[in-house]
Amino acid sequence: MEGSSVSEVKIIKINSLGLSEKLNENDFLAVEEPLEIRLVYGLEGARKTKSISITMRTPCNDFELAEGFLYTEGIIKNHTDILNISYFNSLLNPENIVIVELVEDVELDLIKLERHFYTTSSCGVCGKASIDAVKTTGEVHKTISAEKIKVTTELIYSLPDILRKNQNVFESTGGLHASALFDLEGELLITREDVGRHNALDKLIGVALTQDLLPLNKYILLLSGRASFELIQKAAMVNIKIVAAVGAPSSLAAQMAKEFGITLIGFLRNNRFNIYCGEERVLKQ
Repeated sequence: MEGSSVSEVKIIKINSLGLSEKLNENDFLAVEEPLEIRLVYGLEGARKTKSISITMRTPCNDFELAEGFLYTEGIIKNHTDILNISYFNSLLNPENIVIVELVEDVELDLIKLERHFYTTSSCGVCGKASIDAVKTTGEVHKTISAEKIKVTTELIYSLPDILRKNQNVFESTGGLHASALFDLEGELLITREDVGRHNALDKLIGVALTQDLLPLNKYILLLSGRASFELIQKAAMVNIKIVAAVGAPSSLAAQMAKEFGITLIGFLRNNRFNIYCGEERVLKQ
């Protein structure tokens, strides 16, 4: 259990007969709290502060979440665009407001900054006006890597078990989504958890930015749940070419994966999976 990521509560367990089996049993829940991201930008002497997003997240890796979010929204282009990230000093919400200060020469699209939206933990798309608005900047990497990326079915089969062994908070609560980054040999490099699947991926991308790993065209992204449109959009922003999900993809996710040359795998469990597009990267044994 990581810091404030988990909350302990008292419960009463009821059996199928409606009888209480245990009184005052302890249970662990994944914490869900709002995080506001504020942006500080502009020239010295004329700096401006703007609130650009509120998301419901699991408190942990908040700075990574903010950085990954800013990148996948097309607001920053790399880690060096950020001068500093810190918490807003508030007695009421000591760690629920993040301040991201940009370097002076970062050029911002002010229309983007007018896109105020509330992001729920279940769906990062909720609250945005339209699908067109979600497609952020048009700077999504459409080029397919020149290198021939190939993975075997055996390697793909192995990924969920590796991820599960590294989902520390999930083991306690069962209430978190995870995103994991693997190399082409199946080694787990980064994993992040959150009540919001889109937050987990933003956290992962934030780590990749700080470690200067982008573009991620030589890595595999594994999602612990379903593959939604926004997750594929975020994967495309960092040039990931193989996305595997334990759950189902949506029709729009499959459409976008095909558009951006992404190999999309779904229902990855029990040594089985479906390939929705990009089957040329999977070596069948």
